[in-house]
Amino acid sequence: MNSVDYSATYGHLSGAELITVMTRQVFPGRIAVTSSFGAESAVLLDLVAQVDPSVPVIFLDTGELFDETLEYRYRLERQLGLTDVRVVRPASEDLAEAEDLWRTDHDRCCHLRKVLPLARAVEGFDALIDGRKQAHGFEREALSTVAFAGGVVKVSPLANWDEDAVRKTFVARRLPSHPLVEQGYRSIGCWPCTRPTKPGESARAGRWAGSAKTECGIHTSLVLGRDGAGI
Repeated sequence: MNSVDYSATYGHLSGAELITVMTRQVFPGRIAVTSSFGAESAVLLDLVAQVDPSVPVIFLDTGELFDETLEYRYRLERQLGLTDVRVVRPASEDLAEAEDLWRTDHDRCCHLRKVLPLARAVEGFDALIDGRKQAHGFEREALSTVAFAGGVVKVSPLANWDEDAVRKTFVARRLPSHPLVEQGYRSIGCWPCTRPTKPGESARAGRWAGSAKTECGIHTSLVLGRDGAGI
C-alpha cells in the first residue's frame, strides 16, 4: 500500500479508533509513539494506553528539558500504565558539539539533540504516532491524520482536535496537567527555547520566539533508512 492508499483508506479515522486500527491491524509490532511529555501529551498517551499500554513510546531527552517535564514523564508513565517508554538521548559527541549551540544556531542544535537521536531510535518501525494538531497553527494547519513522510507513515490521531476537545478530555479522564501549564506554557520543549505564550498567540508561539523557526525538525526530516543511511 502506498502513501496515497494509507490516507484514502484510514484518513477519515481519528482518536482511539485510528490508534486501534494502526496498532492492531495495519502495523502490529511495527509502530511506536513519539512524545515530548509536554502540555497536551497526556491526551494522546491516554488514548494509546487505553488501546495497548505496551506500544513503544519514544521520549527524547535532549539534555535541555525542564525538570518539570522529566518529573511529568514519570507521573504519566505510572498513572497510565505505559510499559515500554524508551528514553532516547543524543550521542555524546553530538551533545558535546551542541552544548550552547541554542544561542547561535537553533536548527543545528535541534538536529543534534532531536533529529539524529530520533532517527536512530525509530529504525525498525514502519509507522509513528504523534500528537500534532491543526490547531497548533503554522505548518500544522493542513495536517492530516495519516500521511507518509521521511520513509514512515505518520499517524496523528488528534490532528483535527481543537483546544476545547483537548481540555474536555483532560477533565473527563482526570489527566494531570504538566506543571508548567499553569504558568502560561502551552507548548513545551527545551527550556532555552520555550517561553509562556501571550494572550491571543497560538499555542506554539512560545517556541523559538523571535525567530522564523516553528518546528524542531523531527516531523519534517528524513529518518534513517533501514540500511543506516544518513538523514
